Amino acid sequence: HVQLVESGGGLVQAGGSLRLSCAASGRTFSISHMGWFRQAPGKEREFVAAISWSASNVWYAGSVKGRFTISRDNAKNTVYLQMNSLKPEDTAHYYCAARSSGLEFVYTRKDQYDTWGQGTQVAVSS
Repeated sequence: HVQLVESGGGLVQAGGSLRLSCAASGRTFSISHMGWFRQAPGKEREFVAAISWSASNVWYAGSVKGRFTISRDNAKNTVYLQMNSLKPEDTAHYYCAARSSGLEFVYTRKDQYDTWGQGTQVAVSS
């Protein structure tokens, strides 16, 4: 069993930056992918970014590519989402997720992940 705890959310002005962290514990050796999703009120949860654990391949949603960077620190069992050039439309609750098995594909659906954190709120004002 994997446990995930997110941190780093907050309120920023448009154009600002935040770095989200997701600390994993438990059966971290079983993780094949970790991803970030976000959900705004009244909208479906959408894929933001993912990283594979074996090859450290990364994938991004088109709406954030070039602005966000996903990375990991194996020593700390932590995945990060560096968010630059934030826009008001980035406002959402951001969730970290882990998948327990997988191939070197991009997994972008929420039902493709096994474990979820509680999420952290990101608000971008104009």
